[in-house]
Amino acid sequence: MDIGNLPFGTTDWSTVERTEHKGDSGMATWRTRQFGPIRVRMVEYTPGYLADHWCKKGHVLLCLEGELHTELDDGRTFLLKAGMSYQVADNAEAHRSSTSTGAKLFIVD
Repeated sequence: MDIGNLPFGTTDWSTVERTEHKGDSGMATWRTRQFGPIRVRMVEYTPGYLADHWCKKGHVLLCLEGELHTELDDGRTFLLKAGMSYQVADNAEAHRSSTSTGAKLFIVD
């Protein structure tokens, strides 16, 4: 990631409009800011959420609350708890998310 031509700024996430995204089950709400080519999101998954797609986008993801299950298309699975993160490159390893308890995430991609 090349962060260039980005002046210092702050974000009050409580003022950023939410958008809803249905999963195969459950719902995700996103609060999104775009800074040139960099997308930054505060994402919340409802309990029982299962993504409706395999994602190939690269991310740096930090779990702020709850638990996030991440499955890779090769069958490996990972459990992230609050304070844990993962990183994956674009088009490297397709992944999808789920949570039984709900989760709040901070994602940069």
